[in-house]
Amino acid sequence: MASVSTLRQHAIPFFRPSVGDEEIGAVTETLRSGWLTTGPKVKQFESEFAERVGAVHAVAVNSATSALHLALEAVGVASGDEVLVPTMTFASTAEVVVHLGAKPVLVDCLPDTLNVDPREIEAKTTPRTKAVMPVHYGGQPCDMDRILEIAAAHDLKVIEDAAHAIPARYGDRVIGSIGDATCFSFYANKTMTTGEGGMITTNDDRLAERMRIMTLHGISKDAWKRFSAEGSWYYEILAPGYKFNMTDIAAALGIVQLARCDEFWEARRRCAELYDESFAAVPEVKVPSAELNVQHAWHLYVIQLELDRLRIDRAAFVRELGAAGVGTSVHYMPLHMHPYYRDSFGYHPDDLPVAKSAYERIVSLPIYPSLAESAVEYVVDTVKRVVAENRK
Repeated sequence: MASVSTLRQHAIPFFRPSVGDEEIGAVTETLRSGWLTTGPKVKQFESEFAERVGAVHAVAVNSATSALHLALEAVGVASGDEVLVPTMTFASTAEVVVHLGAKPVLVDCLPDTLNVDPREIEAKTTPRTKAVMPVHYGGQPCDMDRILEIAAAHDLKVIEDAAHAIPARYGDRVIGSIGDATCFSFYANKTMTTGEGGMITTNDDRLAERMRIMTLHGISKDAWKRFSAEGSWYYEILAPGYKFNMTDIAAALGIVQLARCDEFWEARRRCAELYDESFAAVPEVKVPSAELNVQHAWHLYVIQLELDRLRIDRAAFVRELGAAGVGTSVHYMPLHMHPYYRDSFGYHPDDLPVAKSAYERIVSLPIYPSLAESAVEYVVDTVKRVVAENRK
């Protein structure tokens, strides 16, 4: 057990956001401008983000959950439809399907990347399937060529959950310019942040127009201009929309964070390299599998414990790290193992065996731009010590 002084010296949180004076200055400037909600900063952020990922349109929203909801609604997902969703994901990916009255059909993952298995997508596609939602797990792009091929063969819409995937590339294509729509997260612990927030990108003019209208109560587009010099009091409700708009305060933060995106990525990539190098000779620890034809965003660094080599389970392993001052997390308990999906759709834990097996072994280690090399070394040393003390 680590001493109190060691804990004080080495307490390493699982995540710490990277927000500096430039971000603070941008938010302060916006507060002083008098324009706090959706306005010119949001439009600037949308334009710069679309250019960054190579998309024609970008629609800023208040969360990635809202982004997913809007994208599915725009492609016509409704009651009676099915949507293919990876089981290895956060709750929002599937819950938005339920909110639209459709059925989430959960799909197993690959054992190495933990991304969705394209073979399972094809096997679970039915005449009722409307869309597929690949999740770029941890920041590593899915096999988009194969997924797009399957989608084209079955007339499915592809809505990418890219909450982890800025900046990421699939071959020579940037994530954000591939599927019918791509949804990003700017939550506090993501690779860039607006505190709370999200973005949808698309190259489809019709989808973009529908999502813009539905973002703010179904009001005719550019409703925010009603409050500017060029605006008017008049507006029309075109559809029963939502309250999903982003504020200028959040967008001001996002504009600066977007400009620092490559800087953040380089720091994350270096952390991942240090972990890879350090764990290379530790057979009890399986490092993340990174495909050669992609740029991994490194939102997460997820190891898999080889439990058959250890005398403890994952829960005890996490407790040992926590006792030594190392913050960790688990991403994720597969959706099909949660009570709601078990009870509502009849899933059993063994129905999706690859995800179930991975869940028992995965641990997310700290990775963020301000994580010093000495802190990475302490995390590594702690993992190695716990492994050595509990090796069979």
